[in-house]
Amino acid sequence: MQKRKLGTSGLEVSAIGLGCMGMTGVYGDMPDRATMIDLTRKAVDLGVTLFDSAEAYGPWTNEELVGEALKPVRDQVVIATKFGFDIDQTTGERRGGANSRPDHVRQVTENALRRLGIETIDLLYQHRVDPNVPIEETAGAVKDLIAEGKVRHWGLSEASAATVRRAHAVLPVAALQSEYSLWYRGPEAEILPTLEELGIGFVPFSPLGAGFLTGKIDPATKFPEGDFRTMVPRFQGEALEANMALVALVKDVAARKNATPAQVALAWLLAQKPWIVPIPGTTKLHRLEENLGAVDVTLSPDDLREIDEASARLDLQGARLPEAVLALTNG
Repeated sequence: MQKRKLGTSGLEVSAIGLGCMGMTGVYGDMPDRATMIDLTRKAVDLGVTLFDSAEAYGPWTNEELVGEALKPVRDQVVIATKFGFDIDQTTGERRGGANSRPDHVRQVTENALRRLGIETIDLLYQHRVDPNVPIEETAGAVKDLIAEGKVRHWGLSEASAATVRRAHAVLPVAALQSEYSLWYRGPEAEILPTLEELGIGFVPFSPLGAGFLTGKIDPATKFPEGDFRTMVPRFQGEALEANMALVALVKDVAARKNATPAQVALAWLLAQKPWIVPIPGTTKLHRLEENLGAVDVTLSPDDLREIDEASARLDLQGARLPEAVLALTNG
């Protein structure tokens, strides 16, 4: 597996990481825990070194799974997790909204270390910006945790360019994690130039558009009960039908490259910047192997130009998240 450095932080990881959120349910049925542990360990065997979790996934169950799965190979991997939602640290109750008060950040981090079974979190993200807490205060809290050896690097998620600058001025940010793919290219306007200027890595989540860019979803697809995509506007009705034009484009490129649509979508991301490390998630071994095969797909400058020009002509429709969730992504 190829390696990449997240900006100038010195943090080196596999060119493709593994997003672990779906291993504890968001796509309907809850996956089998033992199978997910085996899958995570298989990812290590295949060269993956970056594993992404969060206290909010569950809450808590995802960190426990990731910690158990990676315990035998702790010294070979980079474990990332997140704080930032207002979750009661005793009951696990979601109280709604964000919470990045320094005392809460410390409490969440201490609990995450225990659940993961590790002494230091390699990469600790603020999951969402808290509008009620200056980012400088949050950065200061994480700075203290780094000084104590409980955290190595920190990052932000779904933060604006302005917030990234303010945070980075207090404590150098190793990585920003936000949605980015051929289906959602919002970060290109301000985020990517800011990250390049400051030497910050970028970790795109949902690099396959929650499965859409695999080519396995169409207007006839019925998502299972509990699948979060049933609430996402871009997956609904006429919006989904309009968005199928992007899948057709990716499939066409994939056919010429003797690759799969998912591999082309990931290869496109890898080609954007050398400090971009996507974290596709999966619960299936064959999908894991397919995704990692993207590092062997080369898109030439002509290929990239063709994709950009063709996609610019498409009328993609529907918001990427429900309105209530989008309200938390404007930090």
